Amino acid sequence: MSPFNITFLVTIFLSLFFPTLGQVDPTLSRPKSQTLSYIESSCNGTLYRELCIRSLSKFASTNEIDGPQHLAHVALSISLARAIHTKNYLVGVSNNNNNNNDRKKRREYQTIQDCVTQLSDSVDQLSQSIKELRRMNNKSRSTINDDFLWHINNVETWVSTALTDASSCVYAFPGHRMSKRTASIRGKAMNVAQVTSNALAFIHKYMEAATRNTKP
Repeated sequence: MSPFNITFLVTIFLSLFFPTLGQVDPTLSRPKSQTLSYIESSCNGTLYRELCIRSLSKFASTNEIDGPQHLAHVALSISLARAIHTKNYLVGVSNNNNNNNDRKKRREYQTIQDCVTQLSDSVDQLSQSIKELRRMNNKSRSTINDDFLWHINNVETWVSTALTDASSCVYAFPGHRMSKRTASIRGKAMNVAQVTSNALAFIHKYMEAATRNTKP
């Protein structure tokens, strides 16, 4: 899947889960240059800053990125799109390697199968977290209450679990003497883990911003 299609898939997720995000008041939305600056400053607190800026900058001219909550939405949608793409790629590789009688290839096949399961779990967890953010988006609040904390804790738990699953796939492949295909699989899984790590950082930032801006 090309970067264009990844971006298109993210846009579809945003429109499905958050149909109101594209309807931000034009007087409140930032010019593209200001949005890029906001993205760069926000990415400073992530583990993978360059990847963060590169993946989010594609959305600098849209209204999706208009504060910590929108930033978390977009980051999670990117993570979900990458997880789906990588899972589908692994399913294709697995199907082509299913009938191999070589012992080493069979072991590699089982590892790939395990990764398919782990990334499928990541897709489920990320989908749940996005739906939970939508529930939060649909509720008006002026204070941080138990209901808000329950929702945000659910999101944090699901995204953390998705990160663990993607990381497990990365660690399943050794970092030395890998075939070109194995290196490609490991790289794709690592990309999912890294964008998910960045998304989790934005969830924490959203929580901090909401707590800071709440009315007493």
